[in-house]
Amino acid sequence: MTRNQKIALGCGGGGCLGLIVLAIAGGLIYFYTMRSTRDRYYANYNFNSNRNTNLNTNTNSNDDSTNSSSNSNSSSSSLSDDDKHKLYQAAAITADFELQRRVWVKIGILEEDFSQGDKFTAFAAEHVAWAIRNYQWVGTMDSAAKGRAYINEHLPN
Repeated sequence: MTRNQKIALGCGGGGCLGLIVLAIAGGLIYFYTMRSTRDRYYANYNFNSNRNTNLNTNTNSNDDSTNSSSNSNSSSSSLSDDDKHKLYQAAAITADFELQRRVWVKIGILEEDFSQGDKFTAFAAEHVAWAIRNYQWVGTMDSAAKGRAYINEHLPN
């Protein structure tokens, strides 16, 4: 074997060994980076739920009138923010615009004449953050039938 052949053999073997070492190092870096990213994501997961409902009725016996409200906010005020977002999400999955408008009026983000105001825009912006926090519940609403069933069960009359 000549001197040049020995050098070529040594460089070729060293090059292959170097590529193998780089591939292993790259795999380890990828594994530990993805693992630490995943662990940080799931380590900070926290689920809190709070539901507080109050029913207040005021009847004045000295007058012939009863204090009541007939606007759309009276039905929406009995719903928690979480319930409103769930109804909004369930309506969205149905892709039925008439049902969506009915839900939006009931939860108080659309006026009776179906005009949008600041409430709708603010609620839609809040809904994005809510959906991210409650991605597991959102995942259960995976069909129009489930959305309609949820609305029929939980929407106040």
